Amino acid sequence: MKKFGLDSTDIRILSAIQQHGQLSKTKLAEIANISATPCWARLDRLKAAGFIRGFHADIALEQIASFTQVVVTVSLAHHRKVDFDRFEAFIRTLDEITDCVATGGGMDYVMEVITPDLISFQALMEGLLTADLGIDRYMTYIATRRIKSSKPNLAKLVAKGRY
Repeated sequence: MKKFGLDSTDIRILSAIQQHGQLSKTKLAEIANISATPCWARLDRLKAAGFIRGFHADIALEQIASFTQVVVTVSLAHHRKVDFDRFEAFIRTLDEITDCVATGGGMDYVMEVITPDLISFQALMEGLLTADLGIDRYMTYIATRRIKSSKPNLAKLVAKGRY
């Protein structure tokens, strides 16, 4: 895949679809401030280059079902590549773990877990502990409400030296 730089128009296109999801040719071109045909060509180029992983809906989960959301920090007993690989491969198989980030510092991973209830969460954690993943310790934090959930501002992120 050939690498190429992004210009301000590419950033406007990416920002628009990040914020609004899939848009019509006309609406995307209007937001990006270019005509529809070159806008769509740029979008196709951005997709082909791997800048866009997919389009997703932001579902109001609380309107569909009751659930328990827990943030879990995990520390592994050993810090060899094989230990991290085994843990990460197992985590990828679990639908209940909706987000997992490897971290430096005191804990190795921070995970977001969503289950129907606390009993289901506890069963999931017992399964992780019995799966021989080398978990040394973990801490759980019950989420009571979401304060903010957003994607980064791309224009600010790519602006060099500005805050």
